[in-house]
Amino acid sequence: MSAHEDKDESDDLVFKALASATRRRILDILKAESCSTGHLCEQFPDLDRTTVLQHLRVLERAELVTGRRVGRERRLALAPLPIKRIHDRWIGDYARAAVELLESL
Repeated sequence: MSAHEDKDESDDLVFKALASATRRRILDILKAESCSTGHLCEQFPDLDRTTVLQHLRVLERAELVTGRRVGRERRLALAPLPIKRIHDRWIGDYARAAVELLESL
């Protein structure tokens, strides 16, 4: 597999992860502060723990969330590099073009 295909596959995982409102909410929580898996599950009283963990696995596969053991807890943190990569590839150039178009008006 080429580096370009690897990048496309990684981007596909990020877009898939961001497609879910629940997963975006998880990212919002982790953006504010890192937390334990248990605390994260408590933020979703309408979902069972297994469902939250499934969403978390999708985010980890996309490398948007990292987890590490601290004693008996698993601490979760936001990993913003994949979002920056998406911004740089898909948004930055378009935003720059829009600004240039507005300046020319």
